[in-house]
Amino acid sequence: MISSIVETATSPQFLVSLLVSVSVFATLLTLLSAVLGGNQLKNRMKMVATERDEIRARERARIAAEKQQGRGSLRVDETKFVGIKGIVDRLDLRKALADDATVKKLRMAGFRGQQPLNMFLFARFALPFLFLSLAAFYIFGLGNFAEHSTMMRVFMCIGAAYAGFYTPNLYIRNLAGKRGDSIRKAWPDALDLMLICVESGMSIEAAFKRVSEEIGTQSVPLAEELVLVGAELSYLSERRQAYDNLAQRTGLDSVQAVSQALIQAERYGTPVGAALRVLANESREQRMTEAEKKAAALPPKLTVPMILFFLPVLFGVILGPAGIQVAQQGGLFGG
Repeated sequence: MISSIVETATSPQFLVSLLVSVSVFATLLTLLSAVLGGNQLKNRMKMVATERDEIRARERARIAAEKQQGRGSLRVDETKFVGIKGIVDRLDLRKALADDATVKKLRMAGFRGQQPLNMFLFARFALPFLFLSLAAFYIFGLGNFAEHSTMMRVFMCIGAAYAGFYTPNLYIRNLAGKRGDSIRKAWPDALDLMLICVESGMSIEAAFKRVSEEIGTQSVPLAEELVLVGAELSYLSERRQAYDNLAQRTGLDSVQAVSQALIQAERYGTPVGAALRVLANESREQRMTEAEKKAAALPPKLTVPMILFFLPVLFGVILGPAGIQVAQQGGLFGG
């Protein structure tokens, strides 16, 4: 019974059927994500509202702590070692697996707070063991790759463990890249809208709020960041910190330039409109330059697909009728 199950699970027909089923499911899920996913902008705005409440609570706690002047509580948190947070704290995974670059990358991917960091550290700790167990069961338990030596199969299992260790990093890096691309494409338009709001007499906080409402249809991550920086401007003791946080969360040079311009405007009282106009033009030119680079790189990239896919079809369409007529007449040398 077990041998028949193993034989069925390792047969090429079963593996091909499984891959086809996964592909069909992924295609249907992608097509229906727009319908089943709900309003993404609304969900992200709810998350930003929660972040704003957390900022308010954190600032109130800081003010209360300053009033107490160092008086603390000796009560131990009983929920400290419960769940994922307890595992991370007990094993001290923050010291072993996390640094400033890790926290920065998580912020760039849209994850803020301690809970996403705990989930990330737990994934980096648990996935190597999971991948190693699956690889060992597939290679040694099911008897696959029997033609290779035992040492080679052990190295395959170790490679699977390394893949599990770096999988969270690849996921966060991919998510941060997609989020950065979305912000980069919509940033020049956001600067134009912000320039209009500032020159119409709005404060910078009201401008951020208004632009976040308008730019949400084009880029949800950018709308989220603008709402968050508006909340930080309202509750943080130093307004410069809010602009620095915006630049760190996005990780884009264009956003950092705007943040520095706003910091200088706050410090020296320089007009914000002139700086925003110049930076908006530079961002738009940079976006156009990137589009031109991609357009210039298309011909070399299309050479191989044209040779493999377009030219055979073209030859078939052109030479097909002639070949049919020649075959009906008995060939090239037929009577």
